[in-house]
Amino acid sequence: MVGRTLAGLLSIAWMATVYTAAAPTPPVQSRPAVHAADLFQTADTCMVCHNNLVTPSGQNVSMGTDWRATMMANSARDPYWQASVRREIMDHPEARAAIEDECSICHMPMSTFAARAGGGHGEIFAHLPIGQGTAPDSALAADGVSCAICHQIQPDRLGTPESFTGGYVIDTARPDGERAIFGPFAVDAGRTRLMRSATGFVPTEATHLQSSEACATCHTLYTTALGPTGQPIGRLPEQMPFLEWRHSAYRSRQTCQDCHMPVVTEPVAIAGVLGQPREGVRRHVFRGGNVFMLRLLNRYRDELGVAATPQEMEQSIARTIDHLQSSTARVAMGTPSLSAGRLTFDVAVQNLAGHKLPSAYPSRRVWLHVRVQDAAGRAVFESGAVDAQGRVAGNDNDFDPMRFEPHYARIERPDQVQIYESIMAGTSGALTTGLLTGVRYAKDNRLLPEGFDKATAPADVAVHGEAATDADFQATGDRVQYAVDVGAASGPWRIEVRLTFQPIAFRWADNLRAYDAPETRRFVRYWDSMAGASSVVLASAMAEVGR
Repeated sequence: MVGRTLAGLLSIAWMATVYTAAAPTPPVQSRPAVHAADLFQTADTCMVCHNNLVTPSGQNVSMGTDWRATMMANSARDPYWQASVRREIMDHPEARAAIEDECSICHMPMSTFAARAGGGHGEIFAHLPIGQGTAPDSALAADGVSCAICHQIQPDRLGTPESFTGGYVIDTARPDGERAIFGPFAVDAGRTRLMRSATGFVPTEATHLQSSEACATCHTLYTTALGPTGQPIGRLPEQMPFLEWRHSAYRSRQTCQDCHMPVVTEPVAIAGVLGQPREGVRRHVFRGGNVFMLRLLNRYRDELGVAATPQEMEQSIARTIDHLQSSTARVAMGTPSLSAGRLTFDVAVQNLAGHKLPSAYPSRRVWLHVRVQDAAGRAVFESGAVDAQGRVAGNDNDFDPMRFEPHYARIERPDQVQIYESIMAGTSGALTTGLLTGVRYAKDNRLLPEGFDKATAPADVAVHGEAATDADFQATGDRVQYAVDVGAASGPWRIEVRLTFQPIAFRWADNLRAYDAPETRRFVRYWDSMAGASSVVLASAMAEVGR
């Protein structure tokens, strides 16, 4: 979610020009104008032909069913997003229209883009509840990040600052039946006529949607902080995975799609109707990290209007967990040593992702849960245990919203926890989870990707706090020394280390309790029922040492 100044909302005509630039080849002037609502089709239209795709070995790789169980398809249904937008509006009521417009351009992109193209602005709550919204284009809003938005993005200005914060370009000048829908494959004349007749789109071979720059339009977000009367008071780099990637070694060897849209290893048709086998087809599974929200969506599917089947959601959850545990991070321990009743060992963490870990929305955190047991199995030391409320024991911020846990080079006490996270602060220096209140990061020690030089990192992806000067915190990961007083306990000792990930940190959820609105009350209810399942172990290591 991102903020806009009130002055920006007063310039709707300017916004429409920015966000709806015409395609490179101008249309014939005599052609009729395109009605905004006709710019898009919902995914069920596309799924008629792009489902029932099965590889020779029998694997179902249907684009529609893969997609509808992802966070992309459910971006408008996300109850945490809805609650967070409501919170921002309650904090800044004078900016309601601007907040809804900005926060919907990437979560309800088709309805918002259509509204902007028609000279208006995006809405959110008029389209809710999903499936019951009475506003025009509510079906488009419910479709989230759908086929007809991504595959219509033009190559214009991708990767530039103008493209960030939902600044993608869609052709609004060409009428229905002449607008291009982009994909990586050439389509013959017969199939082109078929798709044009069925959807109004002309399939067009292009490569720009295979670039990280295409993803950057909605995954590089800046927030404009607002003062008491709605005036802009600062600008926060809210979500920067693309710029983190661009400052890493992955820039020259791997795109976003390589991880998040894996290639099918066998030739497979891209259409169930008159399809022909293609090499290099990508699955539309959009692997991410928000397994907690996928679980929540499946559990409360009826309330939230989830279209994917329970089985499809479970498959998406399983894919997400597998990706998190196989491709995200590694943990290793150095050889433990014992001297004068103190057990000392190093823990090394390596980030395997192409951006910071965690990345994107600042509610996410990763931490080290370290437990030392004596010969009888009793815990003589534990740092980073998570409780049923989703709180991390020893973490200052979970028990005091005005404090936070620093970055550590050495940990000696249970109340010291190594947490890799970003912590926002407002103009007064007070900590906040309000995006339109935050103006800077008091802490950002999220794990760096390979090749990321923190000394030369641009300000928008900089390291903040003690990690900036920690020589053991580098692009290769982080190394923390633990020095544990085992007292009179008897060995051998068992040391267990778990790197744990939580997409929504306790403080970000708990701070919503103060806001009395349907969306915030509902999410808090959901959180209270599922907080114990809000985290997942990414990697682990174990060692034993005698006395």
